[in-house]
Amino acid sequence: MTKTTLTLAERIQAWQAPARLPAIKGIRRGIERESLRITPDGHLAQTGHPKVLGSALTHANITTDFSESLMEFITPVSDSVEILLAQLGDIHGYTMRHLGEEQLWPLSMPCLLKEDDRIPLAQYGSSNVGRMKTLYRQGLHHRYGSRMQVISGVHFNFSMPDSFWSEWHQLEGNGGCLQGFVSDKYLGLIRNVYRFGWLIPYLFGASPALCGSFLAGREHQLPFERLGKGTLYLPYATSLRLSDLGYTNSAQAGLNISLDSLDEYVSSLRRAIGTHAAEFARIGVKVDGEYRQLNDNVLQIENELYAPIRPKRTAESGEKPSEALATRGIEYIEVRSVDVNPFSAVGIDADQILFLDTFLLWCLLTPSAPLTEDEIALNRRNFNKVVLEGRKPGLELEVFGGETLTLKALGERYFGELKDVAALLDACCGRGCYGQAHAAQLAAIQDPSLTLSARVLNELKASDQDILPFGLALSKHYHQQLQQSPPRYWDDSYFDEEGVRSHARQRKIELSDTIGFDEFLQNYFGQ
Repeated sequence: MTKTTLTLAERIQAWQAPARLPAIKGIRRGIERESLRITPDGHLAQTGHPKVLGSALTHANITTDFSESLMEFITPVSDSVEILLAQLGDIHGYTMRHLGEEQLWPLSMPCLLKEDDRIPLAQYGSSNVGRMKTLYRQGLHHRYGSRMQVISGVHFNFSMPDSFWSEWHQLEGNGGCLQGFVSDKYLGLIRNVYRFGWLIPYLFGASPALCGSFLAGREHQLPFERLGKGTLYLPYATSLRLSDLGYTNSAQAGLNISLDSLDEYVSSLRRAIGTHAAEFARIGVKVDGEYRQLNDNVLQIENELYAPIRPKRTAESGEKPSEALATRGIEYIEVRSVDVNPFSAVGIDADQILFLDTFLLWCLLTPSAPLTEDEIALNRRNFNKVVLEGRKPGLELEVFGGETLTLKALGERYFGELKDVAALLDACCGRGCYGQAHAAQLAAIQDPSLTLSARVLNELKASDQDILPFGLALSKHYHQQLQQSPPRYWDDSYFDEEGVRSHARQRKIELSDTIGFDEFLQNYFGQ
């Protein structure tokens, strides 16, 4: 077989060879699940991050995101779906047993929000690195407001095993270096997620409705309908979280972050971090001796880039993410377009993970040309249509090249190819579970009432209830369920000890600072 670009069908056929098939086994995954701490009546908790849960700066599994009230649970990397969910469940269970009366909000879109200054910024102690993390959030508050920042999601980290890359490099590497090949293929995957990624909010979007308090004082053009006393919804929406109302950033609309090569990606990201933004300059960086943001550039740091998927490399202490990528290449990808699943106590379930495996491997194996400006615009139109009206009967999507198809017809076309990838995964490691997950999601393509967003809306409409009692009932149920759930991977002593260790690590970092904060920032941005 010549080492040229093969078609998807040829690649699947090549991977079906008995000698090659085992190299696929060992897909590596990690999950980061966000959730707001709330009071029993549904208001945002005003208390600090519980000390018993360890240091948010250094704990391996329990931290905060934008706000003290926005918890983030992080699993280690695992090649077992069962272990991954057991770990995520144990993190939740330990947390629930140490929250007192507080609970975790089970939906992506927040509820009962008051003024932005009532959303407490996450605090990470007195070290330079801790102060920088809080200041970054202060900048987000000034730039976009705090409400957008307390929307919750599930981030899915994905990588293929080393054995897979060695085998594929031999098959199609054309003599280049292995890490360059890996980075190039991961970028191809990312480009394909931009092409086909509307499938994720269609299937796993779970935010068709929101609490009216989220929009208080905000202008919008969406034709919302009302439920109960204060719930707003769009009848065919899948993920308002991913719409312009939610976790997006219009200030970044003009950014041209290239996905053609790793060098171009890193250089365009660095350019955005180094480009002055007049609208942010008006905020000021340091006013009357107090910092308001890290800088007045388009992006303060790399993390500010709002993207549904990102290439990643584990960074060393003090190293910028872009430096890590430039130096050592892409290690894994992070999918950020998955809503919290309100029908799972931990925000995601095994069927979703198995389908994401299938979808991402399909995106990896499908040939992926560079994205043109016209195709980027088309992909954005498709994505926006699906998040706002994805379940609309007869909704049409565009295919690059001039074809227009209904979402159902296009979804069935893609699911034909996904079925072959699911069969490949079952042949090496799935025992039929990938085929079952594929069939469940295909059913939702053919019947929109089976999607998460339809199930949420149907439950709200069935009793003409607001999102608040719906969310609180789930929150209370999961609180009791997880408090009582026996450990499956870690017992409580692991978290007790990690909490103590994390506080010690934070103190060590704070004592090791030898320069002032101004100089620290200057050094960081001077890398």
